[in-house]
Amino acid sequence: MNTMRNLKIAAVTVNMGIGEGGKRLVIAEKLLEQLTGQKPIRRMATKAIQTFGIRKGLPIACKVTLRNEKAIDFLKRALEAKDRRIKSSNFDQLGNFSFGIREHIDIDGVKYDPNVGIVGMDVNISIERSGSRVKKRALKRAKIGKRHLVSKDDAIEFIKKEFNVVVED
Repeated sequence: MNTMRNLKIAAVTVNMGIGEGGKRLVIAEKLLEQLTGQKPIRRMATKAIQTFGIRKGLPIACKVTLRNEKAIDFLKRALEAKDRRIKSSNFDQLGNFSFGIREHIDIDGVKYDPNVGIVGMDVNISIERSGSRVKKRALKRAKIGKRHLVSKDDAIEFIKKEFNVVVED
């Protein structure tokens, strides 16, 4: 088989939306760093929501983008927390998929800490083929052919085969 047709995990992004800054956000950042082994960055509110007391520009969430081996290791642990079951509606037409974890203590090796409480997270996975950098690079940027793009069916088959995941309708 052509090696350029092989699929790979490009990035795994883990997002914790807290909805407020301060102590809870700092705790979430420490927890995310503990889970992923990488320092998270803060995300700011893009618009004001008066009923929740959120102003534009306030830090309300944190996220980490994992690549290579760290991404695969975390993805295995996150899928284990979901009992290796994902709905087909979680996949988009470009081969990316997302799922949520309601409680961080569902992940293996994490114990409940009363100081932290229960925090949920969103996990977003990007799947691409080798050579996809051509459309992102700064010099000599080029388009990628339609046959080289990852489809929803390709991504589902890849996840089933590589991670033993059951994709439900």
